Formats: sequence, C-alpha cells, structure tokens
Amino acid sequence: MKNFILKTILIALIAVGFTSCDDYLDVNTPSDAVNAEDVDMAALMAPIMQKTVFANYYAEVTFGNYSQYFGGYGNGAAGKASNPSTWSYIYLSILPNIRAIELKGGNVGAKKYIAVAQILEAINMGFAVDNWNNVPYSQATDPFTYVYPQFDAGQQVQTEVIALLDQAIATLNGSDDSGFNMGSEDLIYGSNSFDQWKKAAYTYKARMQLRLMNKGLASPADVLASIENGFTSNADDFELAIPSNVINPWYATNILARNTGNYYRAPNDQIITMMNGKTYPFESGVVEIDPRLPAIYSNEGADGDPWRGAMNGGEGESSDIKDDSDPENIIYYAANTFYKEGGFLTSEFAPISLMSYTEAMFIKAEALFLANGGNETSVGSSADAYAAYRAGISASMSKIGVNGSSYMADTSVDVGEEGLMLNHIMKEKYIANIHNTETYADFRRYNFSSDVFKGLALRVEADDSEGEMVGKWYQRAVYPTSEKTANTDVVDSNWQEPEVPVWWAN
Repeated sequence: MKNFILKTILIALIAVGFTSCDDYLDVNTPSDAVNAEDVDMAALMAPIMQKTVFANYYAEVTFGNYSQYFGGYGNGAAGKASNPSTWSYIYLSILPNIRAIELKGGNVGAKKYIAVAQILEAINMGFAVDNWNNVPYSQATDPFTYVYPQFDAGQQVQTEVIALLDQAIATLNGSDDSGFNMGSEDLIYGSNSFDQWKKAAYTYKARMQLRLMNKGLASPADVLASIENGFTSNADDFELAIPSNVINPWYATNILARNTGNYYRAPNDQIITMMNGKTYPFESGVVEIDPRLPAIYSNEGADGDPWRGAMNGGEGESSDIKDDSDPENIIYYAANTFYKEGGFLTSEFAPISLMSYTEAMFIKAEALFLANGGNETSVGSSADAYAAYRAGISASMSKIGVNGSSYMADTSVDVGEEGLMLNHIMKEKYIANIHNTETYADFRRYNFSSDVFKGLALRVEADDSEGEMVGKWYQRAVYPTSEKTANTDVVDSNWQEPEVPVWWAN
C-alpha cells in the first residue's frame, strides 16, 4: 500500500474550478494533487461525488458482465476482476478528501456539510465490502501511524456503514447555524440539498439492510422503516450529470468504440429475453416487446426478426435455436441487438445513475413481499407489495420516457396481488437497474437463483485459462495486484478466491 500511503497526504482534484462544473469530468486529464490546507471544502466535495459515481462505473464494467447485462468484444464472459480503478478512487481520493472535509468542517461547525461527506463515506465503504469483503478502513487514512494498514472484517465495516448513515441522518434532522450549505459543488443535487441527501441516506441504508437480512441482522420491517423516509420521486435519483464538453463513458466505450472498430460490449441474452417476451411471454396480443427495449437498444436484424442478445460467454450466438436436428451440434441464431446510439443509457450526455427512486420502489416491494411471508417460490402477497411493484415499473417507464400503459396492462406483468411472485419484482428491478452494480449484489443475495431471476444460467464458457472457475459463479473481486505487491502479508491473510462469497452472501 505504498502508493496509497504516499498519496493519502495529498488531496486529489481532477481539475481546478470544480465549482464551475464545466470540466469536472475531464477524466483524461491527469489529477492535480494539492495540500489539503490549500483548498476549501467545496473544492474537496466535488471530486468525492464524481469519483463515487465513477468508482461504481468502473466496477460495473466487470459486474455488468457477471450480472449478464453485456459481454465484451466477441461476447466472451469476463474472468477474475480486481477492479483497481475502484480501489484507487476509494483509497487515494475519496477517503482522504472526506477526512479533510471532516477536519475543516469540524473547525467551523459545518455539521450538515460533514453529514453529506459521511453519507458518501458510507456509500464507498459499503461498496468496498461488496467488492472485496475485508478491506482497510480503521487505519486507512493515517499513513504515518499505520504504514501497512490492517484489513477490517467486512461485517465490521458494514456495521460502521450503518452507524455512519444513522449519524448523518441524525445530524441532518438537527440544527446547524454554521451558515455552510451545499452549493454548485454538489454535483448530484445542486444547491441547498440537505433534505435530498437525507433521503439518499435512508434509501442507501435500506439497500444495506437487504444484505443484512441475509444474515438475520435486519428484518423486512427495518428495510421498510428506512425506505419510507427515502426517495419519493424520480427527482431524487442519485445520478451524475455529464457536462456538455465531456461524453458519457458508456457511449464512448460501446457506441464510438464499435463505430471505429475498437473493443466494445454488446447486450446479453439474459437482459434481452427479459424484455422481448421470450422469458415472460406477453399474453394480451397487444404488446410484443417491453417499450423500454427500443429506447435502450437497436435491433440490427432483418425486418420482423426477434430481438436477440448474445449468450454470456458464447461467440455471439443467441439462445434462439435455428436448427436442432443434430443434438450434438445445435445451431443458434446470431445475436442482432446492440446498444443504441442516442439511447437512454448510451447517448453522449446521458447521466450515470448510482441509486434511483425506481430501485427504492422495488426495495419496498421486495421487503413487503417478504414481510408477508413470501419466499423465492411462493405466490401471492399484499396489496401494498403489489402497489410498490407497480410504482417501480411506472417510475422506470417515466424515467426512460416511454409509454408503459399497455405493458403494465398485460397479464404477464399485471399479475395482481394474488399472483405476485418474487421473480416478478426482481425481473422489473433487473430491467430498471441496467448498468447498476446493485444487480450483482441482488444476484449474490439470492445465490444466483433461477427461481428469483428467471432463466439465469452460468455463462456458456468461462474465460479462465486454468479452468478453475468453470461451473462456478464469480462472487467477488480479488485484491488489485498493486495492493498485493505493496502489502503482501496483510493481503495474503485476507485473500479469497473469486468463488468465495463476501460475508453477507455466505
């Protein structure tokens, strides 16, 4: 962790003039490192927010493959991931900046400003556990005392994440006469935004409580108590806007890259069959596809061809069978669906979302379903669970800007409270959360269950030269090589192979 130690004494800023926001996402420009005492809290807060979102983006480049949203060039499945960019963002930039804000804010009594920093700290440390399980935390930002910081147990870090959120919420519910407010440095919500940050804290807490339920450390009632104070509309979504002089990275790496013959990603069979009527056949005779499908992707097949994604780990073939006359050599139709230029996720200036009101409604629906005695295969739930499920779908349609009325009226979707199953809720959450790292957590919470995620199956073949992961699900990232080299003893004592679940998924 030598690089970490050297850089934690410095505050990493992406560019000068963050409060103007014109060039805060110029991620191709090297960082300027300045002493913490030479910058104010606003100049520190902006890069924390930007890098929090991008820490998730860089992890999703791998995790989105594991959750079968897309596959890489040639549609092969990714192998082991270490997510070094996510690690660097958290430990070299985000935590040092947060510590500086806590120091500076404490000196001037800016309690609510510090509370926002604590929420961001909780989000990042919770995500660090999701990636690697045991991680540096208690000793992570004191390099002079702890040259080789210990790794704290994932469960302990997660406990502190909840405590941080509770502390931040209590502060935001209280008074603060310091005169410090959020200004243009708030890249998520803008000025005077403490009330929205409180909603974000509650919504993120509900996310974390879903994990704790796996270990009996939280209940559906706990989740519901949090979500009732969380996001109330799409206007509360935690997302990073892309300024006009920068392009969305999903656009750059999937649209521009493909157009120029470079490495790109293509949508997987799992997500496309969730939306094209194959996994959940439409029953009304009116709806042929999910209306969100053409808003996100493009069908490059012949007129009238079904939408087909590529099977995860395959060679560009879909799951649609063209010829099965020879059981030993089944021939499949090729995939024909790709990311859409100007699509909801891949337009030049599409925002990058970390957490949404749509997700909050599906969290609520899941918690209500479980509170009503539901399980992975049970049928039927409460009117409230069904209403939350419907609210999540409606919010997703509104966010993407499509008319979902016919879709929501189709009996494959409009199953009624007596027909509601967990897989209906998680299907809609899966679709609404495209490109969100939370889907990989959902997969692991339910141990990759095909009862909960209908049609889910292991990749066709593992991209692993030694073959050790064949027939196994990836459960975590491994520690980055740079960290393993610099902090060998500490890393070795915490090392686990990627098929070993993180603590909350075990």
